[in-house]
Amino acid sequence: MKRVTGIGGIFFKCKDPAELRNWYRDHLGLVTTEYGSLFEFRESENPDKKAYLQWSTFSATTKYLDPSTKEFMINYRVQDLEALVPLLKEEGVTVLDDIETFDYGKFVHILDPEGNKIELWEPIDEVFTKDYSDESTK
Repeated sequence: MKRVTGIGGIFFKCKDPAELRNWYRDHLGLVTTEYGSLFEFRESENPDKKAYLQWSTFSATTKYLDPSTKEFMINYRVQDLEALVPLLKEEGVTVLDDIETFDYGKFVHILDPEGNKIELWEPIDEVFTKDYSDESTK
């Protein structure tokens, strides 16, 4: 079973998320929203399919990255979260929560041996593709 298929997101804490997003927009050219910036790419095994990576700034006081004490969290794209979570549990991996489902995919959080919180995401990229297509027609 294929597990991680790529990076789905990069999240980090900062003093002023909006100001920092604006800095990245103004100086590095990122297209930002209140959620950060979305990077589009093509899947290597299916180049006709668009995929996305989310880059986001979080407040220094966010609890979203807890219980990790780190200033960052990586989101990894996976193919079959429902099958992967029981395997991880069998292997002794700390699974922090139950799988949550949204219109853009399924999520669960785990800890690595050094206490880094990791977000696993089974994406539904078509939601983002549709949103981009809808935005371009306005």
